Amino acid sequence: MRITCPDLTTAKWRKSTYSGNGGGCVVIAEQYPGIMPIGDSKDLSRAPIIVTRGAFSSFVAAVSDSDSPLGKIRG
Repeated sequence: MRITCPDLTTAKWRKSTYSGNGGGCVVIAEQYPGIMPIGDSKDLSRAPIIVTRGAFSSFVAAVSDSDSPLGKIRG
């Protein structure tokens, strides 16, 4: 499946409330139906990664699950 990147010049980027203030955070733009743009908080001029909402939800679930390999990395 090919995902087309929308115009992100007016994206409203948000970082997780779990992120610290040290920088190096990922940010997301939730206002686009069906996709989730993921950007670098230190450099929003870089092209974001665009994934489907389903893929993003699966990723978040895996990171949140302490029994999954991603959850174990997170600590």
